[in-house]
Amino acid sequence: MNRPADNEASHKAAIRRENVSKIMIAAESVFAEKGFKGASVGLIADRANVPKPNVYYYFGNKEELYRRVIENICTIWLHAADSFDASDDPEKAIRRYVAAKMDLARERPNGSRLWAIEMASGAPFLQEYLENEVKPWLTSREQVLQKWIDEGRLKPMNTRYFMYMVWATTQNYADFEAQINVMNGGAPLSNSQFEDAKASVISMMLKSAGLEG
Repeated sequence: MNRPADNEASHKAAIRRENVSKIMIAAESVFAEKGFKGASVGLIADRANVPKPNVYYYFGNKEELYRRVIENICTIWLHAADSFDASDDPEKAIRRYVAAKMDLARERPNGSRLWAIEMASGAPFLQEYLENEVKPWLTSREQVLQKWIDEGRLKPMNTRYFMYMVWATTQNYADFEAQINVMNGGAPLSNSQFEDAKASVISMMLKSAGLEG
């Protein structure tokens, strides 16, 4: 039987999770639109529909919130490549990874744009994260790809450049959405158009790795 104190703690934890989530979602869109310098804590609080002091309470300052938001989207991207561990079939692993990255470009375009802005600025807030988190992760994915190459299951290729190609191609559908819309007659890709684009990208990536696609 739960004690009143336990129920109260659980309720407070739920409120905290909800507020943090609302702030993170709002911050992702504001930072993507305004950049770090142009964004304000007040605007983020308004968009999240929380009091401004709450943002400082949960995150301390704007810089920490910015860093948390960018690291969050990257963490989601990194987990998209869990397929490399979940399957020893290179065709399935690459197909699932590329599909997941395309879906994230569609579902979380602001996160991708924000990442692009940070990288184009020289990654001033993320040098340590890139070195300590992303670089080791990339090395581990390269090792899996190289294993498949050594086994004759993928064609010989530079595994790092292959990963760069996946990143650039999939994130294009978020970062350059405005350009794609203009080329599409001034309208966003419909769901069927996007699914066709996703299938095409998957096929191209598989073929570039020596698979049929």
